[in-house]
Amino acid sequence: MRRACAFLTMALLPVIATSFAAEAVKAQSYPTRPAKIIVPYPPGGGNDTIARILSQRLSEAGGHFYVENLPGATGTIGAGAAAKAPADGYTIAVVNPDFVIQPIVKTKVPYDPFGSFTPVILVGTAPESISIHPSLPVSNINELIALLKSNPGKYAYASPGYGSSPHLAGERLFRLTHVLDVTHVPFQGAAPAVLSTVAGHTAILPFGLMGVAPHIKDGRLRALAVADSKRSPLLPDVPTLAEAGVPDHDYGFWVGVVAPAGTPSEIVKQLNQQIARIVSLPDAQERLATIGFRPIGSTPNEFAAHLKVETALWSRVVRDAGIRID
Repeated sequence: MRRACAFLTMALLPVIATSFAAEAVKAQSYPTRPAKIIVPYPPGGGNDTIARILSQRLSEAGGHFYVENLPGATGTIGAGAAAKAPADGYTIAVVNPDFVIQPIVKTKVPYDPFGSFTPVILVGTAPESISIHPSLPVSNINELIALLKSNPGKYAYASPGYGSSPHLAGERLFRLTHVLDVTHVPFQGAAPAVLSTVAGHTAILPFGLMGVAPHIKDGRLRALAVADSKRSPLLPDVPTLAEAGVPDHDYGFWVGVVAPAGTPSEIVKQLNQQIARIVSLPDAQERLATIGFRPIGSTPNEFAAHLKVETALWSRVVRDAGIRID
C-alpha cells in the first residue's frame, strides 16, 4: 500500500508542478486586458469613491481597471453579477457590510459570500455615527436614550433600507441594548435617509461617518457618538459610544475587495499586494481621510476572518430583532 501511495504521489508531482507553473505564468502576465471593478451602489458613495481611487492607481501600475456601477437591492445585484463572472481576475467587486448582511436577512440572494467569492483585501473602515437633527433637545447619547425612554413611539430613525447595516445598527443600539420604542423608517437608498434627517422628518440617523460628515460640519446634523474603539480624526470632538457610556458597540462601515471563487491564488496575491501598496500611499490616505476612512490593507486570510466575525455579529442581531425579508 505504501509503495502504491508513493508511486501515485510521484506520478502526480509533475501535474501539480505544471498547475502551479501555469498559475504563476498567468499572474506574471496579468492583466493583459481591461479589468472591471464592480461597485454594487450608485456613483458618489463611499464604495464608489474608494473603487475609483483603486482603479486609477491599479491602472497606473499596469493594465487598465475601470469601475462599473451596478446598484440595486442593497448591493445584491452587483454582488450577484460579480459572483457569476469568470474567475480570471478580470472582475473584482468592492463590497461593504451589506455583502454579508443581505444573505442573513433575505431568504434568497444571488450569491454566497463565502462560497461564491475569494476574499482579496479589507481596504479599511470608517466608524458608524449616531447623528440627530439639531432641533432635538439633547447633547449626548445618554440624553438621547433618556428622551426616547420617556417618549415611547414618538421618535424615528432613518436608514437606507430595511435590512441595511444602519437599520441593524439602530435595532442593536435602540431596541436590543436599551429596549426603546423607536420607529424605524427605511428609505430606498442612502441619500433619501440622510436628507430626511437633515430636513427634520426623521430625528435620528445611525449611519456611516463618510456619508454624514459634511452635514455634521455645516451644522445640519449633530453627531452624538461614533461606534468605534477610538475617535475619528474627522470629528475629534465627538466621543466614542464607549466613552459615552455604551460599551461593546465597536462596529463600523468597512470596505473590502473580493474576486469570484476560483480566481488563481497568484492573481489574488498580486491584487492584494497592489491594493495594500495603494492604501499605504500618503496621497491616497489623505483622500481617504477626507471621508473619515481609516486604511487597513489586510491579507486575504485576515479579510476572510473579518467576514466571519461580521456574519456572526449581524446574525445575532437579525435573530434577536426578528428581521427577515422573504
